Amino acid sequence: MTETAELGDITAEYYETDEERVLTYERDGATAAVAQNIEGYAMLKVRPTANGDELERYYGFDMALDHAAELLGVSVHDLPVPDAAEDMGM
Repeated sequence: MTETAELGDITAEYYETDEERVLTYERDGATAAVAQNIEGYAMLKVRPTANGDELERYYGFDMALDHAAELLGVSVHDLPVPDAAEDMGM
């Protein structure tokens, strides 16, 4: 399952792998990703890309989104969130 959302010049894509729930962002070539285990109960990992090295872990989705927004150089309020990703976080 893949779900996308757009807001202005930012594109969000949510998908699931065998191990993780992944929310990626792209804006003018800059990227950020938020990942959580497939069961949906572990801390969120923020990465520069979906397969990149983990930069930080957060309990709350809002904190992870704030970090992702920082990586993209935008406000957290500028980030679209696909419906399937709204329940990420602890």
